[in-house]
Amino acid sequence: MSSPAANIATAISTPTLDSESPALLQSITSHGGYAFTRMATLAAAGDQRAAEAACEMAWEQLHSGPWHSVLPVWRDAYSMACLHVAKFHLSNGEFRDALRSLDMGIIMGGPLLRKDLDSAIEGVLAAKSRHYHNGVADNDKEGHGEAGSRLLVSPQEFDKSEVLRILPIRSLSSKIVGKRSALSLEAFLCEYFLSGSPVIITDCMAHWPARTRWNDMDYLRRIAGDRTVPVEVGKNYLCSEWKQELVTFSEFLERVQSTGCSSKAPTYLAQHQLFDQINDLRKDISIPDYCCAGGGELRSLNAWFGPAGTVTPLHHDPHHNILAQVVGKKYVRLYSAKYSEELYPYSETMLNNSSQVDLDNIDEVEFPKSAIGGVPILEVQWCLRICKHLVFFLCLCFKILFGREVDFMYIKTFAGKIYVQPA
Repeated sequence: MSSPAANIATAISTPTLDSESPALLQSITSHGGYAFTRMATLAAAGDQRAAEAACEMAWEQLHSGPWHSVLPVWRDAYSMACLHVAKFHLSNGEFRDALRSLDMGIIMGGPLLRKDLDSAIEGVLAAKSRHYHNGVADNDKEGHGEAGSRLLVSPQEFDKSEVLRILPIRSLSSKIVGKRSALSLEAFLCEYFLSGSPVIITDCMAHWPARTRWNDMDYLRRIAGDRTVPVEVGKNYLCSEWKQELVTFSEFLERVQSTGCSSKAPTYLAQHQLFDQINDLRKDISIPDYCCAGGGELRSLNAWFGPAGTVTPLHHDPHHNILAQVVGKKYVRLYSAKYSEELYPYSETMLNNSSQVDLDNIDEVEFPKSAIGGVPILEVQWCLRICKHLVFFLCLCFKILFGREVDFMYIKTFAGKIYVQPA
């Protein structure tokens, strides 16, 4: 049986780093990174402590101020350090630590060494598979529950009275968006996209492997369990206790399964380019043809994954969206753009796409315009050019957003506001 150390040359190959390293180190030095350059040079020569020191130095630079003010060269420097650290972890047989270093390089690093990071992850996964295939126990696979607990979401029907109890008042009382089965691209363009009308399209995701695979805990752990992902902790991003963390996907799955609607600090994965990071999950979905409507391009392909009770506050997105609900159910409420003033957006630049109104308890004294003639703005029906929307997870969900948002996965595009859900 070959050891991880023997496989390191083939498991982590870094052609871009090998060719770009001199120029990158020179650029880092020109921006004051003398100490980093010294540590990175020692790391390349086989010094593990130097590699870890270089990684810490680059990390400090990434957190020296607002993210937009970080010099791009330091993001590439961080990727370089992560590659060096991952090589040492792999040589020690520390597969999970190697994957974490590489994922951190992808999440926080720059674009220069992205191909090296992607190929290195494939190499580490292959080396890990060979290692455990030869009879070595993988402790991470032990104690993950019995067959009865492997489904993320059970097929049970919802109790409407219970759903209404947890949703904002007057929910499900407004006009419901129409549903169309197997809607043609031409019909979508003419009947919905050009008029700016929302629509729910059914029966167009049945062929996605994700429909069954993503409800399987064993599958998700096997495909992504050791990968590191950014998650949000707290009721929502407007709350003072809200924070972000980096955890393995396995730890995230454990958190969402143990989180109930009454939890004060639910954990959820939101607005993350999960499919760009974990290619095996990307293979489980297809880009809907509707994303091509109007000739626009796909601006983002993001994932949302969270437990029941997860709420996205009333807000608007910069792009047209296609929301694909893959696992679970969620409630979405839309408001016409003409009511933006009555929904009191925040004045701060970072939050000016979000409303100050708490739909669970509208304060008509502080926000008098949120009620028109005594009837809360909640009653506004689905309208053209949707500006504001509220998202509420009714159970553990996995959406995709093409353009920008979806239930277990959320997809965003310039294709018009379409909501795609399973039949």
